[in-house]
Amino acid sequence: MDPAREQLSSISLVEALRDRRSRRFGAGMRIPSGPFAYSSDQPPQPLSEEEEAALVYAAAGITGYALADLSFGPEQGGTMVAALVGRTVSSADAIQNVALVVTNDEATYLIKRPADLSPGDVAEVIAQSQAGELTTIYRRLRTTIREGRTAPPLTPPINFTVNHWSLYAPGGTYFLPIADVTRFYINGVMEMLDEGMDLFIVDERASFRPAGLRQFGKSRGGPLHDNPQDQRMGTVAQVETVIAEMLAIEIGMMLQNLHLMAQAIGLGGWPNFARHDSGWFRALGFRMATMPSSKYLGFGPTLAWLARTLRRDIEVDYPLALEVNGEPLLTPYCPPFYPSMRDAVFAVAEEKFGADGIWRGGGVHSAWREPAAVTEKIPRPNESVIEATAAYCQYLYDTYGRFPVYLAPYRTVLGSQVTHVDTAFYDRFFRPEVLSPTQREHQRRWHHTTSSSEQREPLATPDHPS
Repeated sequence: MDPAREQLSSISLVEALRDRRSRRFGAGMRIPSGPFAYSSDQPPQPLSEEEEAALVYAAAGITGYALADLSFGPEQGGTMVAALVGRTVSSADAIQNVALVVTNDEATYLIKRPADLSPGDVAEVIAQSQAGELTTIYRRLRTTIREGRTAPPLTPPINFTVNHWSLYAPGGTYFLPIADVTRFYINGVMEMLDEGMDLFIVDERASFRPAGLRQFGKSRGGPLHDNPQDQRMGTVAQVETVIAEMLAIEIGMMLQNLHLMAQAIGLGGWPNFARHDSGWFRALGFRMATMPSSKYLGFGPTLAWLARTLRRDIEVDYPLALEVNGEPLLTPYCPPFYPSMRDAVFAVAEEKFGADGIWRGGGVHSAWREPAAVTEKIPRPNESVIEATAAYCQYLYDTYGRFPVYLAPYRTVLGSQVTHVDTAFYDRFFRPEVLSPTQREHQRRWHHTTSSSEQREPLATPDHPS
């Protein structure tokens, strides 16, 4: 067996968890000052295609079909699940809407999500996953965004100064998860307003008036709990905070998987701050939208006039879509890609309950033994639920000029840089055990060369004599 494959197949999960660390200093890097001032005497060493393939698979590999092993009885919420394909990380509602960008010195890629593939392509990728053909999958799923490395400015607030010395280093590969907020948001609200939950949402920036849902409240003969005493009310900000938190958790899981794989391979790297409304998106070439801050903040006519008069009504920009040579790669469920938010909501409902939706004919692409026997027992939600979801989403767009309100359609939180470890740096300043066997043996196993740490004994320390 190839030494690299042998290493991946032999390392245990417990070992990877135990030895995982952020190891920031890579080949070709330099710390300019301080107690760890050091210049690498090695040239930058790019990750191989096989190394990148393994990391991409860990973060976003398509592995099989989601089980959807839920209760689908009345008011049980089973149909909150919005897709039936699984990846290496868990995803709320199985929606798998977080995309992954990979950028290195040669090119910048977008890794296709399950929703970006046909059912036949998904089945083939799953078979390749079962066979361990990680490089084949990587080549199949990546789409080139542009040639060369992509990176936003290092200036605050796009980046923290603590990372300036090391970010976007030559030879390193950067991995950036990008969350599509809109489809997940619409699907989540559809469940919040569904029978059994019947929540009521108010707009805290408009004197807590109903957020497009007045006619659906119990006080008007509808199903939603609009009496505060019922304690089933929430605000737009609370709803969007839940959405942001759930997507951030998925991003975190992707990067945790990625760094466990980096540890198994013997690479270095660390997750780092990548949260900015426009920094990464402008760098990647997203189509950007702008709006006056008075509109974004929901100012009334008087405050908006005052802001303009005082020249304080600055433009707020946010990402709207990623298109390459006219081909849409990432597009949200909101205008201008749908005529209205109402159309976007009905598109999400159609993907679930239309003729080819996952709870209808699309259920044949699943892990179930008898798909038809499952889907024939799953009813479509009450039409009032879909209408209420459409009313809420349309209210937000009409009132604030975009969807979502506080969040942008696309969101970044964390990214990760992965590099080849400069073992000499760690032997110079740290105890020997900070490098595990996977780092010390990496060059021999993966590149058939010998690293400096394999050529000599680690430096002695008072507590760890050589």
